[in-house]
Amino acid sequence: MLDRVLEPEVMDSFAEAVAYDAMDHGAVNRAFVADLCDFGGPDSLPGRVLDIGTGTGRIPIELCLQLAGCTVLGIDLSSSMIELGRQNIVTAGLPDRVELALADAKQLPYDEGQFDVTISNSIVHHVPDPRVVLAEAVRVTAADGILFFRDLLRPPDDAAVRRLVRTYAAAEDEGQQRLFEDSLRASLTLLEIRDIVAMLGYDPAGVQTTSDRHWTWAARKLADRRKRANK
Repeated sequence: MLDRVLEPEVMDSFAEAVAYDAMDHGAVNRAFVADLCDFGGPDSLPGRVLDIGTGTGRIPIELCLQLAGCTVLGIDLSSSMIELGRQNIVTAGLPDRVELALADAKQLPYDEGQFDVTISNSIVHHVPDPRVVLAEAVRVTAADGILFFRDLLRPPDDAAVRRLVRTYAAAEDEGQQRLFEDSLRASLTLLEIRDIVAMLGYDPAGVQTTSDRHWTWAARKLADRRKRANK
């Protein structure tokens, strides 16, 4: 198994934000929202949603397009991502339903139980200690609220990395291919993320491999787990 190689936690130049936003994440984002809706059910999802590591706001936009009745707060540590994301939200005609804010996922400036749904796509591989981010997500989610995280799986070897880059980033330029490869190498294995979820008091079986390059953790926040998540 490849060792985890961390990449920069924040992509804060505007050029990096533009390059990231230009990559074709449409199918991945639509699948994320569809799977979230399938897990939560139509009666559970309307409400206040927090998107951790929102990047340029594409998932909040997709969520609001697919689901009426929810509002989304997306947070990111990159001011450039937030700036570009706000432009995307205006273009999508959703400034009344989607808000973006600069905030650190490792220390969220929000009260306990403030959000009905907390989601994140591809933030975990950016963080040296992902347990801190997941614990914060648990803290700010309301009892019986939804936690829905998805990220890349670290491939077992260099050959697998090259195969995934060829399969999913062949149409991108060299810099974008490098971004994808670096993200794969910075990701967790299924065992690593399951161990983190177990330490937070949740069933590790709630983390499943959901594609050849993704894991997904889907769970409901239970009241008796709030204190465990902050230990």
